[in-house]
Order: sequence, then structure tokens, then C-alpha cells
Amino acid sequence: MEQKKSTYILGLNFAYHELAACLIKDGHLIAAVEEERFSRVKRGKKALIDNPHMLPKSAIQYCLEVGKIGWKEIDYIGLSFYPQGRLINIDSDKYSSDGDWGSEKGERLFYKKIMTVPSQLNKLAGYDVSKKVQWIPHHICHASSAFFISPFKEAAILSIDGIGEFSSTWFGIGKSNAIHVIKEINYPNSLGFLWEKISKYLGFTEYDSSKVMGLSAYGNPDRFYKNFQKIVRLLPEGVFETDNDILRFRIEDYSQLEELFGVKKINSPREISKDQRDIAATLQKITDEVILHLARYLKKEAGSKNLCLAGGVALNCVSNGFLLQHSTFQHLYVQPAANDAGTALGSAYYIWHQILKQRRNFAMNHAYWGPEYSEKEILSALKRAKVEYRKVHDIGVEVAQRLADGNIIGWFQGRVEWGPRALGNRSLLADPRRKAMKDILNERIKKREPFRPFAPSVLKEFAPQWFIVPRKGDSISTEFMEINFDVKKSKQKMIPAVTHKDGTSRVQLVNKKTNPLYHKMITAFYEITGVPLVLNTSFNDNEPIVCSPDDALNTFMRTKMDFLAIGNYLISKKSP
Repeated sequence: MEQKKSTYILGLNFAYHELAACLIKDGHLIAAVEEERFSRVKRGKKALIDNPHMLPKSAIQYCLEVGKIGWKEIDYIGLSFYPQGRLINIDSDKYSSDGDWGSEKGERLFYKKIMTVPSQLNKLAGYDVSKKVQWIPHHICHASSAFFISPFKEAAILSIDGIGEFSSTWFGIGKSNAIHVIKEINYPNSLGFLWEKISKYLGFTEYDSSKVMGLSAYGNPDRFYKNFQKIVRLLPEGVFETDNDILRFRIEDYSQLEELFGVKKINSPREISKDQRDIAATLQKITDEVILHLARYLKKEAGSKNLCLAGGVALNCVSNGFLLQHSTFQHLYVQPAANDAGTALGSAYYIWHQILKQRRNFAMNHAYWGPEYSEKEILSALKRAKVEYRKVHDIGVEVAQRLADGNIIGWFQGRVEWGPRALGNRSLLADPRRKAMKDILNERIKKREPFRPFAPSVLKEFAPQWFIVPRKGDSISTEFMEINFDVKKSKQKMIPAVTHKDGTSRVQLVNKKTNPLYHKMITAFYEITGVPLVLNTSFNDNEPIVCSPDDALNTFMRTKMDFLAIGNYLISKKSP
């Protein structure tokens, strides 16, 4: 009997930022990875008007290698953008620079460039693959990435980011193997762009929303509240407006913001001022309120107890925690790459379910979908680096003891994480009990602002003893570090390095089933210290998270961490 041919779908994101690729086989995810892991360029590229055609070539190659297939075996190629949806809104922004975003000249250039993608794919494949290509709207891809791989049979779906083709916010519902739109909110009403603009106004870059979120805990959220209400307005039926006459998203004009807040644009935030802290705090408060407003409308329209969140704004773990506490949704799912990288996943699953009408047969319960390296590859890298190393019988127990002794350790194990969070495979680890550890890491290793918090990885079974986890907070998204929880007051002084200024933590619950080695290491740390968690931050140094053994060794040698645990090998900078 002839075996039924498998269906392979390649999903790609490339139009703006977070370039990524994924491969699914008969509905099961085989691989998913961001281009930055290979290129070592953050987000894969900057989002520019003239580069929407830059493809995640290394990520594509990786997916094909893991799938053990060539281009001939690929049946469909999902592209997470619909160029015509952007073209029909050409010249729609009165605040634009000629030749750039929002201008007719710029948008026509963007369209011309992005329409070359099929021919570029032909060159990569070595033959014409254009008939396999499906262009799929950006927010449809976000929504698909959130719902189709969730554990829910049905759910409300909310996608919030800067902009897709023209919309910034998408409301929908998912049932079985289909998603349906309820309505959309269009540019210039955009929470994502609001965060980008205010981040730049405060002296950061448009990609520094996580910094501003961290800074918000230090400020007074009421001081500028009335000012923000002039920028952001809540309207009936889940609608919100952002005032582009003040914000002027697409040009470098901050004059109206300066007038509104009475604060000059900060160009270099060397010393963080009270103004910056208070503006950041109010931005976070307003964001919480807007997202709750959207969620309440969606709950009424969709009638589901389940909510799937997507889009870059869904990475705001403070708002996610607020939403979990204050909305009437019982369950929340945010997949690890909620940002634009996740649309690669969404494009593939939209084809599999919505176009091909296939039943759902996969749910993402872990984030480990990127490259992994054999012992042989690790040993080759160690020899090339000419470092002293030793093989350890039980790497988890060894690392736990070193952490308890106050060391900072690079932890390199298994497959690379999907999404922007380090979740125990490419992590920097430290002892959460040591108050000074936060400053040591920020100054010595990460070289970043002192207000930036660090997250804990906690054994899932112990989390309720250390954090206030709502009954409905048992979401799998807590394993992806997507939700803020309050640290119990009785525990805050015991783990000061992972307790933020406001008494919260962006917690990762560690599941023995999905990451047994990481769970074992933290268990050993608990047996030594009585604390069932470790400080976990991304293994990098102002660069993308390390991917290969060479990346890990380069970062280890360049920074002042103490040990590197790579596979079953331990490398030390300290004398034996």
C-alpha cells in the first residue's frame, strides 16, 4: 500500500522586523527560528521602507535541514503580509517625509520591493516556486499563530501591534480549525506605535519598549495621567483613538509632546529623571486600561472564557498580568514569539487549517524549536576556542552548587528558544538571593541600565508558595515568561535580585515534562538553598541571544561571567 505523501508548509516573516521562518509537516511543527540567531543582527534587520524584501535565508535553510527536505518537497509557502492591503491606503498620512513611511513615493517603493519576494524565493529554490506562495494578511497571521497552536477548542483572539498592512488591532474568534474577524482598528490609532514614539521621546530607541516597561515600576502613574488622556481616548464598542496630531508617528517631531508634558525630548538617558519615570509609569497604566477595554468588548462579542493574545504589545507582561487579574477571561494563551516573528508560524497554520481545512492536531506546549548541537560539535568549538574544559557527570547538580556559591553561569543546552525570551536553554543564571546580583549583572555582564529587572525561573510545583498566582494563572503562557506576578511579601527579601521595584516578577514556571534538565538543575539548587528558583536572563551581551557553541564561547570570553555550562562540559575563568 502506497504511503500517503506528507504536506510541508514553510512560513516566513520578513516585511518589517523579527525575520523568521518555520516549517510544519502535516500540521506538526518541525522547526521555528528567528534570523537574528544566525546573522547576529538584532531583529534580523531594521524596518526600513526600502528593505521589506530581505528574506530570513539562514532560518529557511535551517528549517529545511531539520525537516530533511529540499524545496521540491515544500507544498506551500506562507508569507505573513498582504501587499495590496497596504497599497490601497497609500498617501494616508499627513505627517510623513517624502520617500518614507506614509508618503506615496515611499509606499510605492515598499510595494515594489516586497513584490520581488517570489522571484527571490525562486532564486533560493533554483526553480519557480511562485505557485506555492500564499500572501496572508499580517494580523490574520498573528491571530492564527495565537489560536491554532493554543490548547483551546474555541477562543476569543486579540492581536495588538504597531501596524500590519493598515490595521493596528484585530478582534476575532477561533472555533475548531477556523478563525473569523469581528472588527479591526486602523492606523493611526496604534498602541504599538504609541510605545515606539514615547520610547524615543524618553531617549531610548523605538525597539526599547521592554526598557520603558521596566522603568515604569519606578514612577508615579498619576502625575501625567490627564496629559495622556489627551493622546489616548477610549470610545464605545472596544474602540480607542491615539491623537496623531500630537504624536506624529512617522516623523521625528516631538514638539507637541514637549508642549503637552512640559518636558523636552531626552536625547541620551544617562541619568534617568523623575519625568522619565513618571511618563513611563503613566504609559503603562494607560496601556493596561486600553487593553482591558479591548478585552471586555471582545468578551462580550465572542462569549468565550478563553483569550489568545498576539502582536508585539502582547509581550507586555505587566499588561498581561493586569488583564488576567481584571478581565473575566478564565484562560490566557500567548505563544512565545507573539511579536512579528510569530507571524511566520501563523502563515503556515492559516494555510493548514483555514485554506486546506485540516483538523487541529498540534498545540505548542514548549518554546524549544531552534538549532541544537551535538557533543561532537560542542567539542570542536571548545578546541577551536583553545579553552580549558572538563566533562561533568551531572551538569545540573554541578551548576546548582556553583550558583549557590555566588557565581554567574552561562547555560547552553538543547534547542534554541523560539521568541525573544531565554527560557532555560540559552540563559545566564545567577543566585536570586543575593541583592547585589542585579547590579553586578547589569554592570558587569549585560552592560545595561540599572533599572532593568531580572526574571526568575521557578519550579512550577512551588510557584504558588512564592508568588501570588491567580487560580486562572495556570496558563501555559507562564512557562513562556509572558505574565507578571506579585512576589509574596513574605518572600520578597529572600529573593531580592528577581523582585522588581513594585514587588512583581516576570515569572517563568519550569515544567519537568518540557525541560527536564533545567528542572533538575533548579531542583538541585532548591535542595542546597531552600529556594526553588534561579535568576534567569538571556545569554547575550548587547546582541541577539547566542545560538551556536561558538556564539556562547565568544560571549563567555568577552564578558565577566564565571562559568559556562555547555552540554555536559564546564568551562571556568577561575583557578581550580
